[in-house]
Amino acid sequence: MSRMTPRARLEARLIAEGKLLPRDAAPAPLKGKDRLFALGRLKTGEKNKTEQRYEDEVLRVGIMTGGVLWYRFEGVKLRIADSTFLTVDYAVLPTDGILTMVDVKGGHAVIQDDARVKMKVAAEAYPFRFQFAYPESGGWTHEDVGR
Repeated sequence: MSRMTPRARLEARLIAEGKLLPRDAAPAPLKGKDRLFALGRLKTGEKNKTEQRYEDEVLRVGIMTGGVLWYRFEGVKLRIADSTFLTVDYAVLPTDGILTMVDVKGGHAVIQDDARVKMKVAAEAYPFRFQFAYPESGGWTHEDVGR
């Protein structure tokens, strides 16, 4: 019979009581509001479904119709303070020539205060247009931020 360390005994007891998942167990899927606000779910450069939908419905259509000259997903990282950065979802160059930083959200109510603050600080510091974009009643709403 092998001897268990105190830590191993504690882990075994917590697993038996259902208070701790085994190390090799998959985490339970997030539900409800927790799923909306999950951070770090995707790797850098991976789009979520809403971001992909925005690209398909707005940006690619804009390229085809001539309203958008260029766009890049997570192509611009802005320093807004010491050790504080903002990476917007899309940098977009429309035909009016004003580089626009677009952050795609799941809805107006989903935009958290920290996201608003970062966008406002960036809008004061950089000569770009800043917008939130979110799906609303079959289309997309763009909300200008700052200035």
